Amino acid sequence: QVQLAESGGGLVQAGGSLRLSCAASGRTLSSYRSAWFRQAPEKEREFVAAISWLATSTYYADSVKGRFTISRDHAKNALYLQMNSVKPEDTAVYYCAAGEDASGSYYDTRTYDRWGQGTQVTVSS
Repeated sequence: QVQLAESGGGLVQAGGSLRLSCAASGRTLSSYRSAWFRQAPEKEREFVAAISWLATSTYYADSVKGRFTISRDHAKNALYLQMNSVKPEDTAVYYCAAGEDASGSYYDTRTYDRWGQGTQVTVSS
């Protein structure tokens, strides 16, 4: 099974940029659907972005479309989230996720059975 570890979170001013990384170990990440979710205090975990096995398809929440970009590097066995033009409402703990369920929705947490520990992103106004 694959293990996931996020990094790259921190404090950033509104309008700035941040790049999150998710390092995979134990198995190649390209065998899985991969995604980023986030969870703000006292809110449910929500979908941010996802990418298909071969990186031929990407999916985004409406709230981040045009600002965030998900990508994967097969050689490094890693997943990335480039965050541009960040807003205070982007403040949350960001989690990378992986799943082998080919029938599940990319937008649903239940599709993913492997999760990282999360990395905090705080956007100041």
